[in-house]
Amino acid sequence: MNLEGKKTLVLGAGKSGVASAKFVAERGGTVALHDKKPVDTWSAEARSLKERYNVGLIDGNLPSWLLDQIELVVISPGVPTNTIPARYVDRKDGEVIGEVELAYRFLKGRIVGITGSNGKTTTTTLIGELLKNSGIETQVGGNIGTPLLELTAAATENTWSVVELSSFQLETIKEFRPQVAVATNVTPNHMDRYDFFSDYAGAKHRLFMNQTNEDVAILNADDEVTASWASGLKAHVSLFSVRQELDEGLFLRGRELVCRAGGKEKILTTRDEIFVRGLHNVENVLAAFAAGLACGAAPDSMRETVRDFRGVEHRIEFVAEADGVKFYNDSKATSVDATLKALEALSEEPGQTVLILGGRGKNAPYAPLVPLIEKKVRALVLVGEDADNIESQLKNHAPIVRAGSMADVVERAFEAAEKGDSVLLAPACASFDMFKSFEERGTVFKAEVRKLGSGKAEAV
Repeated sequence: MNLEGKKTLVLGAGKSGVASAKFVAERGGTVALHDKKPVDTWSAEARSLKERYNVGLIDGNLPSWLLDQIELVVISPGVPTNTIPARYVDRKDGEVIGEVELAYRFLKGRIVGITGSNGKTTTTTLIGELLKNSGIETQVGGNIGTPLLELTAAATENTWSVVELSSFQLETIKEFRPQVAVATNVTPNHMDRYDFFSDYAGAKHRLFMNQTNEDVAILNADDEVTASWASGLKAHVSLFSVRQELDEGLFLRGRELVCRAGGKEKILTTRDEIFVRGLHNVENVLAAFAAGLACGAAPDSMRETVRDFRGVEHRIEFVAEADGVKFYNDSKATSVDATLKALEALSEEPGQTVLILGGRGKNAPYAPLVPLIEKKVRALVLVGEDADNIESQLKNHAPIVRAGSMADVVERAFEAAEKGDSVLLAPACASFDMFKSFEERGTVFKAEVRKLGSGKAEAV
């Protein structure tokens, strides 16, 4: 792809947009970076692009004369693909792609692509560790933190790039082809962006659209949506399951994680060797093992890596214990299904759970939480924009406590808990009403927990 002199509009001045604008400008493109927010509210890195790379910075509405000149639009994941500038340029034969597609056209080596409603960050991180520890040249990025564009510089023909991919990112791929593609699950999420669940699932399915019979597609056999994809893919399909033994694939049998292929079996590891909690994390480990095997990682090395793996920050992360109450941070639980999985994981703990819910809702019902709430939750602490909606749906199933700031949330959750209980931040909502990201929300939560009771909280 030749970017020299290409008149390019980058939509969205966040991390992905900044990386795209910088990348195109460094290769001789003429770049305008746009965001609806005022320029003076953009990050320092975004604003610095004007002086460093002569990138035009535009906020508010885009002038039509500019759109008439644009040849390429690079759209950030947070910007809907039906936005007027993207549609306008597309109609006049310009190209509209995302940062992931742009990076793919310059990326050397091979790709493991991971998507899913839940578990993709843990699975991506673990796959990266499995490959690295097996001596395979590996780098990790995408939706997990480092934009894929920033991985292009270091990639060689021998590199495996392990890439987390959101539905938003997959909407704008065209040629992107992962040699190994993983779908952990597909459950309702981002229904504030998609009109129908089928639209959301369809975006996830795009991960597999360019694969060939030389590639591998790894699917969750227990998930109704991903399991339904198996028969229609060109790639070789590898299934994993925690609920059933498979004739071919990876599955949980009792406490053992088993790989069955060609009539032969190998025990990969056991549940007792997996540190991270919950059956959903067994799913993540099976998916990661399947990807590792597809990339040529050694099973014995992978078993050691799984044994040492401690999970990812903000995902059922133990924070501290105060007066016999344990605090867990699952700020990354931004969907109802993710919260359900976190509650299921803590159901193995003694005592009850005080569950913290709320933030910016995604138009998904909270009813799926009811059975576990009635069984396991002592109280619900509600916060943020969607608190009224959550209370209206769940008020008959557990005592409700309302809170304001994160300090107030932690204090009220602590008051509601009894010795032996757990307090779980698993909001089932996005963080953007009060925080810049789920990471910031989790970090603030952890800081408030550690301040509890003037030093009563003791981290382990």
